Amino acid sequence: MPRGDKSKYTDKQERKADHIAESYEERGVSEKEAERRAWATVNKDDGGGKKSGSGRGAHTGHPAAHKGGEKGGAASAARSAADRSASAKKGAATRKRNAEHRAHS
Repeated sequence: MPRGDKSKYTDKQERKADHIAESYEERGVSEKEAERRAWATVNKDDGGGKKSGSGRGAHTGHPAAHKGGEKGGAASAARSAADRSASAKKGAATRKRNAEHRAHS
């Protein structure tokens, strides 16, 4: 199987890669780079394409998609209440500004 051949990926892995690539493109990443990052993420999460054979479909542990809460929780707990509050106010202001901007365009 040549490098870059996607024939061994499951339908679910292909859908996942498409969704990830779309998300990157919405954030301004070029189509080619978005595609590369998407497949790299699928490989990281699932260990690459699925090989044939009994018992090869084992769960792959904790993919990147499930780590958000772990990473954010510890960082936020280490900060003071005033810092968290200031950050929340700043985020709310940004969301409000962005919503107004989207409403006008």
